[in-house]
Amino acid sequence: MNAYSPPNDPEVVDIAIIGAGFAGLCMAIKLKQAGLQDFLVAEQAASLGGTWRDNHYPGCACDVQSHVYSFSFAPNPNWTRQFAPQAEIREYLENCARDFALAPFLHFNMGLEQAVFDEVSERWQLRFGNGRKVSARVLVSGMGGLSRPAIPQIPGLDTFTGKRFHSQQWDHRYSLQGKRVAVIGTGASAIQFVPKIAPRVAQLKLFQRTPPWIMPKPDRQLSAAERWAFKHLPFTQRLVRSALYWALESRVIAFSRRPKLMKVVQRVALRHLRKQVADPLLRQRLTPDYTIGCKRILISNDYYPALSRGNVGVISDAIQRIDSDAVITADGTRHPVDCIIFGTGFQATDPIPQGLLFGRRGQDLMDAWSRGAHAYLGTCLPGFPNLFMIVGPNTGLGHNSMILMIEAQVDYILKALERMRLDGIASLEVKPQVESQYNQRLQQRLAGAIWSTGGCRSWYLDPRSGQNTTLWPGSTWSFRKTVQHFQLQDYLTTHLLHPGTAATPAAARPLNLQEAAIDEKF
Repeated sequence: MNAYSPPNDPEVVDIAIIGAGFAGLCMAIKLKQAGLQDFLVAEQAASLGGTWRDNHYPGCACDVQSHVYSFSFAPNPNWTRQFAPQAEIREYLENCARDFALAPFLHFNMGLEQAVFDEVSERWQLRFGNGRKVSARVLVSGMGGLSRPAIPQIPGLDTFTGKRFHSQQWDHRYSLQGKRVAVIGTGASAIQFVPKIAPRVAQLKLFQRTPPWIMPKPDRQLSAAERWAFKHLPFTQRLVRSALYWALESRVIAFSRRPKLMKVVQRVALRHLRKQVADPLLRQRLTPDYTIGCKRILISNDYYPALSRGNVGVISDAIQRIDSDAVITADGTRHPVDCIIFGTGFQATDPIPQGLLFGRRGQDLMDAWSRGAHAYLGTCLPGFPNLFMIVGPNTGLGHNSMILMIEAQVDYILKALERMRLDGIASLEVKPQVESQYNQRLQQRLAGAIWSTGGCRSWYLDPRSGQNTTLWPGSTWSFRKTVQHFQLQDYLTTHLLHPGTAATPAAARPLNLQEAAIDEKF
């Protein structure tokens, strides 16, 4: 950061990263390893962790095995379970920040209010909620797609006088003991918190639009002997990670290439349902009417038993309205409740609010995405120079760990930064036709995948276009190959006024890409 900037002028940095979750921290670590020091990480909260800081509801845990839900360059031998609980994942991220000495670069309580690309200076001008202003040559978004809660617009919701909150905003000070609780939604969070709260409440009514497919969760505690081996014989953890990776990766064949294979998986899920739910009427209510995989497959060993409890009811009738102390369904039934908890997920297709990011000619990013989110390689967008998105459109996964995608994108961004340095490039902007052709091919591949043919309406699909703007249609391996090389011919560029100079001294230094490279061998 430029310490000589006048007090009223914006602070000047080479690179600004927004968000201190997995994406932002990975970018920061790799910039530092590449020899770049002139960057900052702006985090709106008072601490790091991203979704693993924000989500702390009872039972919150990862639904991907711990050994693959971690950075390839920072293995954690201390996981206590096959599927890590929220607190351990947050602690892991805090340890990464400490081990890679990121403290000087992290700026908390610094929520982005507006980012505008200034075409004169060819820099991003950023304004934050704490009053600080920053001018950055490059802007990296690590805000993620699962950060804005989705609250359904139910008539009368504002008239409810009881307690209500989204699972991401869990109020631990509010006691559920003896309460009548309505849970609206059956997303991944509801699957985890319902079994934890069901024994404590007087009555729980679960309002579901459609039931999810649920598979057994192969979770267990990792033994002291295993943890010792992972710590003192690191190759054992690499072997476990590799085995888990390929087991998960193989699932993409059924998801995107051979959707009919999902029928085999569906039989396993039906067997799990029959084994855990004895009541035939409840079992019928919990049986989805779409092909497994069309929506995210959930895993749980205690969700079905929780719904079989005497104080729990499953309601499939649509919610008509809410009044001061009850939920009223379409059949006219009034369900009195003291508390409403939303397990309705996030605004995955609208991850960034209107009025936050403005590119060339003052175009709002959400206007550019008026018919659905799109980006080249899930990373770059026409009209928004020097903006790189991590976990952007169509980088989500239905079969493996998102950390693999994050690392691949970070590697691509580093190569773009190095090309800018070598060629004296002031601004870099993907060509509209390149981005358009890329997304046309992407949607063609997605059209035949289970997410489009499985007969459901999922949060993967943008309601405006009906297109899947969330998921990558192939393997993580294929994505890594796709972003392996930075192709300058795909971009429009402007160059520095004086060849051989850089926008900032930091931008002129060669990047140590060998040190920062992510070259995991599976």
